[in-house]
Amino acid sequence: MDDKKLIREIKRLKKEKNAILLAHYYQVPEIQDLADFVGDSLGLSQQAAGIRAGIIVFAGVHFMAETAKILSPDSKVLLPDPEAGCSLADSCPPKEFAAFREKYPDHVVVSYINCSAAIKAMSDVICTSSNAVQIVNSFPAGQPIIFAPDKNLGGYVNQVTGRDMVLWNGTCEVHDILSAEEVIRLKWDHPDAKVIAHPECKAQILALADFVGSTTALLQFTMKDTAQTYIVATETGILHQMRKASPQKEFIIVPADRTCSCNDCPYMKLNTVEKLYLCLKNERPEITLSGELIQKARRPIERMLEISTKVRISQ
Repeated sequence: MDDKKLIREIKRLKKEKNAILLAHYYQVPEIQDLADFVGDSLGLSQQAAGIRAGIIVFAGVHFMAETAKILSPDSKVLLPDPEAGCSLADSCPPKEFAAFREKYPDHVVVSYINCSAAIKAMSDVICTSSNAVQIVNSFPAGQPIIFAPDKNLGGYVNQVTGRDMVLWNGTCEVHDILSAEEVIRLKWDHPDAKVIAHPECKAQILALADFVGSTTALLQFTMKDTAQTYIVATETGILHQMRKASPQKEFIIVPADRTCSCNDCPYMKLNTVEKLYLCLKNERPEITLSGELIQKARRPIERMLEISTKVRISQ
């Protein structure tokens, strides 16, 4: 079946099965264009919290689909490829993190949403790259904090807030691999370009950036800013939305290395149009979580949404 027919069938199945498709910005353009909502972790969480559809298909990675199940436990949540994991989430094994947490009994735990349901259940509040500073600042200045699992985002938040949070030693391989040297080289080749970077990047890259923000914030910046060329330090998938919103502008991705002009997340890109079709047709693979885990992991997510949006999820 060719892509055009697959796309028609996906649209038909979505309508027939009362299914909603959520897609992260890092998905391939074809999936983004099929989605009912495209966003970053915060936006997708907010959408998942309000969905009453029978089926949620999450074109993203495993922890995102877990989050949708936590927030919409009565919906069937599907992930097109069960192997679509996350290097950052995998860098924080629950057993090891539990032992780490025991070393700091007076600390509250702020966990980045890019973690497993088990880590969320051990957290006091969840954050995203959009609201991490706001979440951390919601605690009194003297409150000691553990931040997990991304040390780069945690370091950035420490710098912005003046905190000294204890950081779990985890990173996103897609962002952590980017080098300051490549950014400098691109800036040399494009002196009028502005550098924009996701806070999962290393501190050396963030120091070179004209703007640091979440994936959505990066997109919005390019839409409002007057520059015509941008050097983009994050995953390649966001370029699709940037080019759609500002077709007259040039967007240059910071490559993973000198051999390519891309910076693709291998896990995000496991999801394909064909897998999306099969997922909807067969209603699997399905995300399943125990009721107890859903309850424990929901509380810190709910707290995040209350702090960042002042909207309480209906019980």
